[in-house]
Amino acid sequence: MIVMTIVWILLVGAVVWAALRVAQTSGRGDRDRETAEEILARRFAKGEIDAAAYDEARERLGRGQSR
Repeated sequence: MIVMTIVWILLVGAVVWAALRVAQTSGRGDRDRETAEEILARRFAKGEIDAAAYDEARERLGRGQSR
């Protein structure tokens, strides 16, 4: 009888622990998200966009305009 109680407590504890781990992992996405400026700088550094496109996009981001 006491063994089953201990097993159930451990089982419930494991489920709660797993749920908390999943919640912590999914919450990191918002903190680690790149800003628009960081994405733009990364794309420019990788050569995906040229200097003219980079400058135009930075100007648009600075003014808060969208397409």
